[in-house]
Amino acid sequence: MHRRATIPARINIIGEHTDYAGGKSLAFATDVHLILDAKSLPSGYEGDPTVVELWQAAGGWPAHLSVTSSIPIGVGMSSSAALCLAVTLCVNGSMEPLAACKEAQRLEHEILKTPCGLLDQMAMMFGKEGSASLLDFTLLRSTTVTVPNDWMFKLVDSKIHRKLSQSSYSASVDSQLQTVHVDSENQRVERALNATARQLGPLLNASHASLQKRGVSLPEVDRQVEILQNTPGVIGARMMGGGFGGMILVLVESNDVLPELRTYSPSRGGFVEEIFE
Repeated sequence: MHRRATIPARINIIGEHTDYAGGKSLAFATDVHLILDAKSLPSGYEGDPTVVELWQAAGGWPAHLSVTSSIPIGVGMSSSAALCLAVTLCVNGSMEPLAACKEAQRLEHEILKTPCGLLDQMAMMFGKEGSASLLDFTLLRSTTVTVPNDWMFKLVDSKIHRKLSQSSYSASVDSQLQTVHVDSENQRVERALNATARQLGPLLNASHASLQKRGVSLPEVDRQVEILQNTPGVIGARMMGGGFGGMILVLVESNDVLPELRTYSPSRGGFVEEIFE
């Protein structure tokens, strides 16, 4: 048997640090992928030790495991969630998307020691081309939302990379600060649904300011975000991902803004194939 899972990176437009608090997010899968090939062996396991450990924890059969990925590591694009989803799909074959998300989350908690919510997994599995996913983490439901043509996103690497398992992802924070952040972020997600790019930009800026107060940004990242927010042609910018470094999401007027960077568009969600050779 040979199975191949293809999992996209995810870009979270707005709704950060809300998933483990029953909040909401608006995110999309994009055309940067991790691919896992699992080929049956008579016995034993071959591959990267971490991949093998995840594979065994998922109940995987004897296999040769190989990973290729264009998802950068440690920059807030959720390479670890993509790997756990790929393992889950290759072990089990096609399965109900939410069930795959929950199993991948279990692997990430138990093996990779990342106390993540379900944002990454759900954005990756429920993605559709040309659309974002409105994710409700109380109902564990995804609703497809068309992305307007004037929403153009680029990513700036802050060059500050930290493992979420080594930082306070869901972390201890004053409960009132957390409540204020989640409540205000949920409101920004709702307002984003019918926003033009000009209306979305200030929501991204406000999201970053709230994340600063929440305590998951860094002064070095804040300085870069402020510079970007004041760059001609940039409509809004904020840190993206768990925090403490990683990518900065930038909403731009056109592809000519920050021309050295590519524009990211919504793509299809993760899937698994049976390969016949």
